[in-house]
Amino acid sequence: MYYISFALLYLVSLLPLKVLYKISDFIYIIIYYIIGYRKEVVFSNLSLAFPEKTVADRKAIAKRFYHNFTDNWIEVIKMISISEKAILKRISTDFTVFEDIHKQDRSCQMLMGHLFNWEWCNAGVPTGVPFKTLVAYSPITSKILDRLFLYIRQRFGCIMLPNNDMRRSMIPHRHRKYLLALVADQNPPNPAKSYWLNFMGVPTSFLQGPEKGARMGNIPVVFLPVIKVRRGYYEIKGILLDNDPGSSKEGEVTRKYVTALEEIIRKYPELYLWSHKRWKHAWKEEYRKLWIGN
Repeated sequence: MYYISFALLYLVSLLPLKVLYKISDFIYIIIYYIIGYRKEVVFSNLSLAFPEKTVADRKAIAKRFYHNFTDNWIEVIKMISISEKAILKRISTDFTVFEDIHKQDRSCQMLMGHLFNWEWCNAGVPTGVPFKTLVAYSPITSKILDRLFLYIRQRFGCIMLPNNDMRRSMIPHRHRKYLLALVADQNPPNPAKSYWLNFMGVPTSFLQGPEKGARMGNIPVVFLPVIKVRRGYYEIKGILLDNDPGSSKEGEVTRKYVTALEEIIRKYPELYLWSHKRWKHAWKEEYRKLWIGN
């Protein structure tokens, strides 16, 4: 079944992006106007994040989000066959910060958010940074989809590490300089073992793992936002969050990450993945000891 699915998607991926974007436009109409895919979640998230905006403003953001959402997955399919040269023409990069860290003979931790199109960063980063690029990922329940995404994400040089077995997966790489990429706005499985702070004005839980790993190894932390310049073209630029996390107070790295992520979302709200339940865990007073916000 995997090979049949792969073959069909490969054939689709051979279509020019102009044609694929026409397909994306059609899918947008279906999922927004007909199916209403996760519209309740999207509008609930937007209401929490932008209470100051009018209903009409939030609706406009939602429509732009759904356009980017369908484009994102069409572009993922295109990654099955697109050449490295072709995709790099569509990604403008500034990796100065990574080069500076590499000159210090240190590894690096890169924090990302669910900004469209984070998947294309799997092509732009490993071909442009002086590190071996390791990417933590969540295995997909469907074995077919999991295998397909591993193929897509590793085509351009990334080494994928399952986040449910990170300690063992890191062993072969611990004695070499590496860049560890983490999408750090995942919902923590246990809110009682998370950091809590305001995100978009709402008390929100964040994973502790990225910060604790950086502080333990005193590994510089870089934020990598993805900016959609226009359809099919992106900019990614590394922004140093903390060059000496081992000396930072607990929670400082996470605060800097959340501040940087929120700044990008407020500037480009249509680029964030509003269809996932960002505020799945409600704040409880018993989490007070986990609060790291100002």
